[in-house]
Amino acid sequence: MELTAQSASRLLSFTPKLLNNPLETPRRLVLSTTTATTTTLRNQKRSGPGPPRLKIVNARRESGGGGAEVDTAVAVKEKPKSERFEVYRGSPTPFGATARDGGVNFTIFSANAVSATLCLISLSDLHDNKVAEQISLDPLTNKTGDVWHVFLKGDFKDMLYGYKFDGKFSPDKGLYYDSSRILLDPYAKAVISRGEFGALGADGNCWPQMACMVPSFDDEFDWEGDLPLKYPQRDLIIYEMHVRGFTRHESSRTEFPGTYLGVVEKLHHLKELGVNCIELMPCHEFNELEYFSYNSVLGDYKVNFWGYSTVNYFSPMTKYSSSGVRNCGRDAINEFKLLIREAHKQGIEVIMDVVFNHTAEGNENGPLLSFRGVDNSVYYMLAPKGEFYNYSGCGNTFNCNNPVVRQFIVDCLRYWVTEMHVDGFRFDLASIMTRGSSLWDAVNVYGNSIEGDLLTTGSPLSSPPLVDMISNDPILHGVKLIAEAWDTGGLYQVGTFPHWGIWSEWNGKYRDTVRQFIKGTDGFSGAFAKCLCGSPNLYREGGRKPWNSINFVCAHDGFAMADLVTYNNKHNLANGEDNNDGENHNNSWNCGQEGELASTSVKKLRKRQMRNFFLCLMVSQGVPMIYMGDEYGHTKGGNNNTYCHDNYINYFQWDKKENSSSDFFRFCCLMTKFRHECESLGLYDFPTAERLQWHGHTPGMPDWSETSRFVAFTLIDSVKGEIYVAFNASHLPVVITLPEHPGFRWEPLVDTSKPTPYDFLSIDLPGRDIAYDQYAHFLDANLYPMLSYSSIILILSPEESA
Repeated sequence: MELTAQSASRLLSFTPKLLNNPLETPRRLVLSTTTATTTTLRNQKRSGPGPPRLKIVNARRESGGGGAEVDTAVAVKEKPKSERFEVYRGSPTPFGATARDGGVNFTIFSANAVSATLCLISLSDLHDNKVAEQISLDPLTNKTGDVWHVFLKGDFKDMLYGYKFDGKFSPDKGLYYDSSRILLDPYAKAVISRGEFGALGADGNCWPQMACMVPSFDDEFDWEGDLPLKYPQRDLIIYEMHVRGFTRHESSRTEFPGTYLGVVEKLHHLKELGVNCIELMPCHEFNELEYFSYNSVLGDYKVNFWGYSTVNYFSPMTKYSSSGVRNCGRDAINEFKLLIREAHKQGIEVIMDVVFNHTAEGNENGPLLSFRGVDNSVYYMLAPKGEFYNYSGCGNTFNCNNPVVRQFIVDCLRYWVTEMHVDGFRFDLASIMTRGSSLWDAVNVYGNSIEGDLLTTGSPLSSPPLVDMISNDPILHGVKLIAEAWDTGGLYQVGTFPHWGIWSEWNGKYRDTVRQFIKGTDGFSGAFAKCLCGSPNLYREGGRKPWNSINFVCAHDGFAMADLVTYNNKHNLANGEDNNDGENHNNSWNCGQEGELASTSVKKLRKRQMRNFFLCLMVSQGVPMIYMGDEYGHTKGGNNNTYCHDNYINYFQWDKKENSSSDFFRFCCLMTKFRHECESLGLYDFPTAERLQWHGHTPGMPDWSETSRFVAFTLIDSVKGEIYVAFNASHLPVVITLPEHPGFRWEPLVDTSKPTPYDFLSIDLPGRDIAYDQYAHFLDANLYPMLSYSSIILILSPEESA
């Protein structure tokens, strides 16, 4: 049954002629007729607020251009009443709230609403859900097409805003209008609610009223001449980071732990590690209390820690700022900008993880926050009876290829590039962006009414309009675009994501193959070799390059690297879901004993395996990505789905990093430095036989059999000359024969089987010559001994320098 919450009054007898200034509301309208009749204004019955009435005054007869007399009437429009603001017609562009011409222009799209009301809320009244002003928009003068707009002049100090929309509440038709709800503007630049991460609202409310920041002419930030770094993507080493988790632990000793400013204080760590690009986990406004509930296992409360549940896409997460809601969110915006500026000063690019596949509004039982109440049937992918498609696994699916929605997404990306100076984006569950949109308006979406074989909602598109728009947008040209090329609806596009030659992908096949080979699984030597070459089997045929592959072994979702070598099974009891959540197939190996309590020999093997994984990342063609904390061996206790923990499980523990600074962290820093120094480890194109040669236990004889667990190659490098890399993933040691080069000698650089600091023989290592001598008798015979589960790097040097 269709319900109408509120009907709009209509003016049926005439269309007023507007003045040229789109911001000016006409005060006098002259209505002319060609017959001597009385102009009639008919108004429908009104319930609740509606558009302002027009009344006829000063009716008179005037002479027309041909001398004939005509009836005229002067109509004076009664403007929406406001004690604080002057109200004008406004402009339909740009979307959102924009400071201009001494006031603020408010613009929002809603095709199916019958009325719209702009609500102004003082910051002090937000807590009590009070509205300072409600300004009803006239559908005749404050609406152009499907865009509602109004221009206000007045004092906006400490003022916020939102909207109310009226229309049908008919879920079976995809409509959820409720005129009692104040909604967020999808284009709002800051969202204000609670100011502190994890703090409940009044009366324990997890979803207190939210409102949008009103922009000001005083909103300025000193970029100090900041310009994009524009690194070639093949030169990147990416670090996936959680802003709050990076410095929230007490051992960070930062002035503002868990904030953008906290990250700024620790940028030197990333510089030391050799990282030149950070990928921020979601920093768009989200509600961390979305999953708020008591966790009896840990005795604390579950929250949405990761942030993959967006409330607003234009707004930085205010609770990641030291200032919270101070200055109506403007200070939070500036703190985010400060992070970008200071990262650029350190030579570090910043990529944002964006979640355009779903929002925090969930399914039909979710809250009305913004998109659903503004125009649900446009913003979400719906079935014919209004049900929500759920390709995201989170209750709804953003209707990405709808014309309005795809323009919204492009506008959003442009904003973060032009106003916030970010260097690129990683798109969560990006395959959803390739699915066909809802057919609520087939003519508008596809250009005609579809006949014959119907393209059903959600069908994968070979040339999805949204990806096309992003790829060819002149403002977004040159930024990094990375797709997580799968979704929870079963669409897996690693290697086949529509790319226009510029999109990269999180290479999930690299992760799975490397894990299998390093832990010693038969049948993966050939696939592992392809990973080392940048996965040409996935990317060459489509015209892409090695740098289109983002290589990773671990990410936020799944085991941390230390847990990858410590646990065979997930241990997610701390999540309070009886260990039923999280991935069951992790391709992990505990090295002989489950858990952290293990024998000395097992612990040594685990460290060796961690070095093997990291070395593999650094010598593979493509772009390596490191997960926060893996550089010192952070453990999550075997939990592979830590989305809900705002505690030590997800916090970077700086004290443990310092304690291991002479161990694994040192190894990681030296390996990233080595990669940066080698011209051959970040190739623009896939290596050919002129540069790369494969080997087995003997030179030039690789073993690609099902039982092979050994892969080795030499690589010509214009800086290092030639390097030899080998992986022995067998449980047995082996003595290998090295390629012969008369007049040259192989010198050891890395051996993951050696204890620190001899795992990497850096030039400043005390006793380096002694370590060389221990290899001498093997190298003199052109041999090298490799222990089980180990990897090595050797450098070819002239005999006289040996």
